[in-house]
Amino acid sequence: MEDVSIHERQPVAQIVLDHPECASVFRQHRIDYCCRGEQSLDEACRQREVGVGEVMEELKRAIATRRPVSRPDDPRLLDTEALIERIVRRHHGFLREALPFLVPLAKKVARVHGAHNAHLLDVHGYIEELSDLLLPHLDREEEVLFPALLGHQGAGGVETIASEVASLHEDHLQVAELLERLRNAAHDFTVPEWACTSYTTLMRELSAVEADVFAHVHLENHVLLPRYARG
Repeated sequence: MEDVSIHERQPVAQIVLDHPECASVFRQHRIDYCCRGEQSLDEACRQREVGVGEVMEELKRAIATRRPVSRPDDPRLLDTEALIERIVRRHHGFLREALPFLVPLAKKVARVHGAHNAHLLDVHGYIEELSDLLLPHLDREEEVLFPALLGHQGAGGVETIASEVASLHEDHLQVAELLERLRNAAHDFTVPEWACTSYTTLMRELSAVEADVFAHVHLENHVLLPRYARG
């Protein structure tokens, strides 16, 4: 196996920045590389009670399967306007479609299958909370924070950015907590043998939402906002 530059003291967010294919490995082990991305690989593995050597081997295997691309897709190479456009188009757009679809679907599945699995009621509650938190959050980013970062709000921009960034970080932490609870209630998005099409669809789409939110928050926390911090 090709040697790759991953070591135990490396921040998990940095690993994903350098090797995006590692994100799925971290998600599998419930390692938060977005809101707690500054923790080292070793520390993250200790918190999740998984062997760091085992995870490093999985990371290396994920990197080894990387498909060659004609041009690099590294968000760090984008200017701020292009990066924000990517966040809005790829991640905000996805959530604006996915969340309104998932809330009633989770309610339906809980109503039909709650007798088999009472945790489905919690799944519905958590996805509803996530929707109520994230959709207004997306609006504020698009209407207030992103224009300020792009210098469209004049002299008040610095104060606006500082206030919005503080609020954004608080929202991100709440989102990470909700995703943890959601995954617990959904039993790691597993599908029982007796599951119907709606149940199967719900678990598949919940997993997709988790993956997208992690990627989304990671871009904001570790690519976009550090540009402002360096100022």
